[in-house]
Amino acid sequence: MLRLPAVSGRFYPSDPLELTALVRKYAAIAPDLAPARVSACLVPHAGYVYSGQVTGAVLARIALPKKIIILGVRHHPRGEALASLSSGAWRTPLGDAAIDEPLALALREACPLLREDSVAHNAEHSLEVQLPFLQILVPDFRFVPIALGTVQFEKLVSVGEALAQVLAQREDVLLLTTSDLNHYEDDATTRVKDRKAIDQLLALDPRGLYDTCRNEKISMCGLGPAVAMLTALNALGVRRADLVKYATSADVSGDRTAVVGYAGMTFS
Repeated sequence: MLRLPAVSGRFYPSDPLELTALVRKYAAIAPDLAPARVSACLVPHAGYVYSGQVTGAVLARIALPKKIIILGVRHHPRGEALASLSSGAWRTPLGDAAIDEPLALALREACPLLREDSVAHNAEHSLEVQLPFLQILVPDFRFVPIALGTVQFEKLVSVGEALAQVLAQREDVLLLTTSDLNHYEDDATTRVKDRKAIDQLLALDPRGLYDTCRNEKISMCGLGPAVAMLTALNALGVRRADLVKYATSADVSGDRTAVVGYAGMTFS
């Protein structure tokens, strides 16, 4: 299956030269900062003009492997609630990114809740917007797309445990998780709420993150992927989390009345 781009020209440039230049600009890194090996990262998935600098700051710090699991959210109510794809490629203006079939099949075997489903992925932007960054920064990578449309805690834990089972057998795979933080409240409120979610992410606490977002009404769209990621990291013995960059859409637009928050983090 060839999955065609759904948000090219809207979330990121459709012109390959413009897109390449923009990714390189966002992923520019200080010459004295050497990329490091990490187990996972958290990056946003908004339009590049708003969140690209956060994604770029994170990915530029990572010694990116050739195999990447992209754990995103299913924004649209179509397709399976826990959807993966195990073959084919995804097209962007920079070419085709191939799915890592053996890795995808291993995940499906470890987690029977994951269902093979293209419908959930067809219009979903959260995974797609990661691909041009990866195509520029780590050519010839292969990936596994997973879109989670559920916030049932037990199911998210099951996904996380399966991810840990697969990752424990492989040292050359990055778990790239994507989420934006609080949505469409004023900038001051969003920053307070986002700090509460970030504190739980820094504590590597999946239950704490889940309960905090629910109790504090933090509209973190990738809560499910983040809970699954933290569950996996706990099982793998990961103990370090770092906040690389935080921003809100107001930093670009200047409109502080209704913003979205973005955090870039690494876990090692």
